[in-house]
Amino acid sequence: MIRSLKQMEEKVLSLKRKHRIAVAWGQDGNTINAVNKAVIKGFIDAILIGKSSEIRKICHAEGLDDKLFTIIESENDVKASSEAVRLVKTGEADIVMKGLVPTDKFLKAVMDKENGLMLPNAVLSYVAAIEIPAYHKLLFITDPAVIPFPDLEQKIAMVGYAIEMASRFGIEKPKVALIGASEKMSRHFENSDDYAIMCKMADRGQIRNCIMDGPLDLFLACDKNSIEIKGVHTPVEGDADILLFPSLESCNPFYKGLMLFAQGELAGLIRGTEKPVIVMSRSESEISKYYCIALSCLMS
Repeated sequence: MIRSLKQMEEKVLSLKRKHRIAVAWGQDGNTINAVNKAVIKGFIDAILIGKSSEIRKICHAEGLDDKLFTIIESENDVKASSEAVRLVKTGEADIVMKGLVPTDKFLKAVMDKENGLMLPNAVLSYVAAIEIPAYHKLLFITDPAVIPFPDLEQKIAMVGYAIEMASRFGIEKPKVALIGASEKMSRHFENSDDYAIMCKMADRGQIRNCIMDGPLDLFLACDKNSIEIKGVHTPVEGDADILLFPSLESCNPFYKGLMLFAQGELAGLIRGTEKPVIVMSRSESEISKYYCIALSCLMS
């Protein structure tokens, strides 16, 4: 079982496979440094698409050798995104990564019906593995980036993607907590019905390879002491591997709070696509961007 992002990197290195990554609008210092590290480690070849003069300027300022990358000139972020997706679509690259381009413009290229990377009838969602010093193992979360208010079908797809990712980390039967403000079912919380259906589906094997319960608050999901204090029985046992949130507005601030205030680092990917798609906040750290690249290789 992989219990840290460093161990994930070691797993990727042990596979001794090299992938090619296309970065859309790549003139960003953190992104270039992350890609450079992956290139030097030997599991990535990189194509940077954007303002070539800016890319080379950043490389020189950071003391990096720009000859380690293939650099393709592009006049704007929309065209850079389309070109990065095209390279992956045609097999000239294996992974597409967002640089400085806004997420909505980037995902528009990914989701293009004719030239994009969406799988037929798939739900597009985001899963991230977060490492937090205060938690004893990696914590997988969904969805902080794509679906504002997921319906039942989308929640089922989201948890499926998270279970699949956890399995690549050696977690055979992850504990899934369906997160709410309370453990009590209530007509005031619209997700209560969806959560009840999902738990029954897990009981009957319709959602496979997991232990699921919800609604649960974060204490019951991730703190064993709270189980005793509250006297609530849950098969998750305060030891969750996966947290499914009811909305983007609840999940996104949760993960950003961990990054900003709790020394968290993450590795995350878009799911529901033919090939790995890396989408990160433009203010995300260099090391988190590097771990996203490593994760994309693990999931390829």
